[in-house]
Amino acid sequence: MKMPAFSSVRALTLGSAALLTLCGPAFVSAQTRAPASATSGDLAAVNTAIRSITTLKANFAQTDGNGAVSTGTLLLKQPGHIRFNYGKGGLLIVADGKSLNVIDYEVAQVTRWPIANSPLGALLNPKRDLSRFGKIVPTGDPNLLSVEVRDAAHPEYGTMTLVFSRKASAPGGLELFGWLAKDAQGNRTTIRLSGISYGAAIPDNAFSWRDPRPNRVGPRN
Repeated sequence: MKMPAFSSVRALTLGSAALLTLCGPAFVSAQTRAPASATSGDLAAVNTAIRSITTLKANFAQTDGNGAVSTGTLLLKQPGHIRFNYGKGGLLIVADGKSLNVIDYEVAQVTRWPIANSPLGALLNPKRDLSRFGKIVPTGDPNLLSVEVRDAAHPEYGTMTLVFSRKASAPGGLELFGWLAKDAQGNRTTIRLSGISYGAAIPDNAFSWRDPRPNRVGPRN
């Protein structure tokens, strides 16, 4: 299933197959330094860290390719659940364990596709084995570890580069710093996380949402 392309920031680069991402100055500058050696063990460590997360709460700052910044809060619950709240903007992005949904309340529009067809599948799809779809991207900084995830058989899904900082208290010893997503048209979006906490109880109904389309009422999950 090919994801629809959206040109507006409100519809999010998320909708064009790239969705969200991170990339702060530390990551950008790290990429310009001399590369550090990467090992298959690093890829396994990232895979373990992702699968070790049970729940995660954080604040996020999203920057699109034009430099526009949006902020909000994020909830993640494995497997397959994530929620991006954009405050008063009228936009909500929810993965409910099966589908990834972009809900725009201002225009009463809902767009959805399978989680596996999104770059966020790298985080949410337990069947996405990073040893098959990922490669370590040298950062030159021993405290940062990044992995680029792409499905060569489906370039329309875009690519996602996850960035982790080494932190002993984080699941698997790696804390998700953020990510950079790029769609098939080359549009980039970054997400940077802050105020991360792990392990708090998050009910499944936190990933329900109200359908804004006419004649469709009640929460969806």
